[in-house]
Amino acid sequence: MSAISHLDGPTARLAYAFTPGAGPTVVFLSGYKSDMEGTKAVHLEAWAKAQGRAFLRLDYSGHGQSGGRFEDGCIGDWAADAQAVIEAVMQGPLVLVGSSMGGWIACLLSQRLARVAGFVGIAAAPDFTEDGFWAEMTDAQKAEMMDSGVWYRPSDYGEPYAVTRRLIEDGRRQLVLRKPLPMPYPVRLLQGTLDEAVSRDTALRLLDHIDGDDVRLLLVKGADHRFSEPANLALIEAAITEVAG
Repeated sequence: MSAISHLDGPTARLAYAFTPGAGPTVVFLSGYKSDMEGTKAVHLEAWAKAQGRAFLRLDYSGHGQSGGRFEDGCIGDWAADAQAVIEAVMQGPLVLVGSSMGGWIACLLSQRLARVAGFVGIAAAPDFTEDGFWAEMTDAQKAEMMDSGVWYRPSDYGEPYAVTRRLIEDGRRQLVLRKPLPMPYPVRLLQGTLDEAVSRDTALRLLDHIDGDDVRLLLVKGADHRFSEPANLALIEAAITEVAG
C-alpha cells in the first residue's frame, strides 16, 4: 500500500495516500464512519497500481487516521476535506468513486471541480441525512436531537451512529436531489439488491436525476451494502475502466 501522508485541512489534520500514475486520477471517497483502510479502498489502490493508474484515497476529519472528532463533522465539512486533499495533492482530470456517503460527496464535488472526468457510485446515498435519518425518526427522537444536539441511531455495522443536529441542519444545505445535477461525462452507478442501508429506489432516483448523456445503473442481485465480495470488486474495476478509459 502507498504511504500515508498528512496535510492541514479546513478543520483538522487530514490523512491520505496518493499513488502516482497515469491519469485520470481515481479518487476513492469512503462512506459514513468508514475510512481509507476499508476493503474497497485498499483493493482498488492495489488494482490501480497494477494498472499504472494514479489513485488517491483519504480520510475525512473525524474518520480513520485524520484528526478531529466524528461527532463534530457534517457533510459540508467532509466534502470540503476531500476537496482540500484533491486540490493540494493532484493535478489534471479525475474520476470520483464514491461509496455510500462518498457518493453524495462525489455529487457535491462534481459541481465544484471543473476537472471531473467521470463518476462511479457504489450504493451512493445522496441526501441520506434528510431522506434517511430525519425521515425515519419519530417526533420524540427529533425533539430529543434538537434539544440535546444528538440522537444515537442503531447500526448494523457496529456502534450506534451519532446523528447530530448539526449533521441534519448542514445536510439540508448540501442536498443534491432537489436541484439540477449536471454530469456531462460517463457515470456508472452500482447497487446491490440486498442492500439494507440504501434502497434501489434511491439508486433509481439518482439515475433519473443526473443530467447526462452516458449514465447507467447496474443492479446486482444478491449484493449487500458493503459491495466488497470479489465479484463486486471486479464490477467496480470494470466501471472505473469504462469511465476512465
